[in-house]
Amino acid sequence: MKQWLKNQQGNWNRQDIWKISVIFGMTLVLIIGFRYQHQRSTSQTIVQQEEKTEVSQVETQISDTEDSETESSGMQETGAPVILNEEFTETQEEESDTSEAEVSDIQEREPETLENPISEEEQMFSDVPEVQLELNAIAAALLDADNKRVLYEKNGREHRAMASTTKIMTCILALELGNPEDVVTFSANAAAQPDVQMNGCEGEQYYLRDLLYSLMLESHNDTAVAIAEHIGGSVEGFAALMNEKAQELGAYETHFVTPNGLDAEGHYTTACDLGLIACYAIQNQEFLDIVQTPAYGFQELNGARSVSVTNKDAFLTSYDGAMGIKTGFTGEAGYCFVGAARRDGKTFVSVVLASGWPPHKTYKWNDTRTLMDYGMNQYEMQTILNSDYPLPVIPVREGKESQETSLYFEGEISMLMREGEIVRIEEQLPDELEAPVRRGEIAGTMDVCINGDVYESVVVYVGTDVDRIDYRYIFENIARQYFLIPDGKE
Repeated sequence: MKQWLKNQQGNWNRQDIWKISVIFGMTLVLIIGFRYQHQRSTSQTIVQQEEKTEVSQVETQISDTEDSETESSGMQETGAPVILNEEFTETQEEESDTSEAEVSDIQEREPETLENPISEEEQMFSDVPEVQLELNAIAAALLDADNKRVLYEKNGREHRAMASTTKIMTCILALELGNPEDVVTFSANAAAQPDVQMNGCEGEQYYLRDLLYSLMLESHNDTAVAIAEHIGGSVEGFAALMNEKAQELGAYETHFVTPNGLDAEGHYTTACDLGLIACYAIQNQEFLDIVQTPAYGFQELNGARSVSVTNKDAFLTSYDGAMGIKTGFTGEAGYCFVGAARRDGKTFVSVVLASGWPPHKTYKWNDTRTLMDYGMNQYEMQTILNSDYPLPVIPVREGKESQETSLYFEGEISMLMREGEIVRIEEQLPDELEAPVRRGEIAGTMDVCINGDVYESVVVYVGTDVDRIDYRYIFENIARQYFLIPDGKE
């Protein structure tokens, strides 16, 4: 090499310089790469050793503390050691054997040990104003129909009989699974149903379309069974379809046995579940057309008789923006009503169960108006999350051109809110990402919490592409920085 360099004196050209630069650069890259890997391995080893040392020191401190406490206090009065974590069950069992006198003595001497302090978060949400409406109903609920959020409830998760409000589900399944031109034949079982009934006779035939008006306007029990047998093959088969649909809608505390809502063991719902079902039902325009019809007439297909039905929903004509939906009454359920109303861009669904018994037939209308007025007057549309929300920039380890990436999410969240409700955004995002990352990859989520409850989880995406650093990139950087070769093109 020395002889070659000596021979080259005075004969240097650009190509020779480039060859030497390449050799030097490749050597430098290998040295830097080796040193980088060595330093990284060494730093990881040091961190691990430090962590082990810290753990050992903490264990030693804990051991010394326990020894000193044991020496200073001696054996406890009961003679039993306090055992944490692993033996917690045994400690609980021992505590349960404590006599009432001993418990009383503990309360007098050390009341602080029995206190249950409220956390800062619990205190914050306890400040949300609690609403108490004057209702006759034993169970009630008000829902935002657009997102199914429960805005108010009274015993809203309590299992209750629901009488003919059951027919909301019966009607929806008939619309979804049947054909309006289907011919439905009354069986002996259908014809034998108790009042209220259309008085259909065994063998009579009607279009399914016509029977849905009988079902929803006059609440005929025989019609409900005729429809159930036509769609599900039997009452039991149709009930299975009803329960399957309830699960699909999230009405997990609801179980159907009959299609007409007559009292039966195991036939129940909750005010909140029934509200969910109603929110779904009013999205179907055919359903709304039926429940909003004042009166309807039809004929038996063989000309045996004509039938006229009239809407029994007084709420439909007495409340501004009312949309229906369904009344109900049995001895066990009491007076029930599921209502819906839309006004000024707000849509609510109300449910009242056991809203009095005879002679208090009007309680359900008063309760429904109270719920609807509360929603209309107290709730306004608010934007909770949109593109103005400041998402953080996330560092990207081993990134080539950039060591960070922006984040984004799609859409926005708006909902009806009342004064005093608390919104919190909980970001579930990583501290850093590792290259390569691509725009559109999922980076994490954000939980939108209303009054402490998670309302919706929003997916957060990577905003920019970041390639991973490699040896070629390192070499090109060295070439540009040390040999003034732009972009490796010369």
